Amino acid sequence: MDKIEQVKKEMLSKKVWAVVGATPDSEKFGYKIYKKLKDHGYTVYGVNPKYESLDGDRLYSSLKDLPEKPECIDMVVNPKVTKSTLTEIKELGIEYVWFQPGTFDEDIIDMAEEDGLQIVYYDCVLVALGNGH
Repeated sequence: MDKIEQVKKEMLSKKVWAVVGATPDSEKFGYKIYKKLKDHGYTVYGVNPKYESLDGDRLYSSLKDLPEKPECIDMVVNPKVTKSTLTEIKELGIEYVWFQPGTFDEDIIDMAEEDGLQIVYYDCVLVALGNGH
């Protein structure tokens, strides 16, 4: 099993997640991933300063505002936002970060590796959890 598969398995066994870029727009990945994690029994916090709630759940404006420290972060934002969030992830001492396709560039992967984060990228959480609706 390669490193990413191993990390992916570890991440999916963690129970508290934050989805950065969670959105009430049901067409978007930020919504679908949030819902999929919840449907699979994870504790999920949505982070998006632009919205207040998603299906009645409170959305938070930053990781620092969450009521507990998530074990995994799923990034569903553009690379610019991902970059600033990485700083916060490091400060909070969160180890696992899942970069959805389109949320990162090489710099970001280098940064994450320098920070010693356990990362998954090029993979989609929706696929990992199965696409059944």
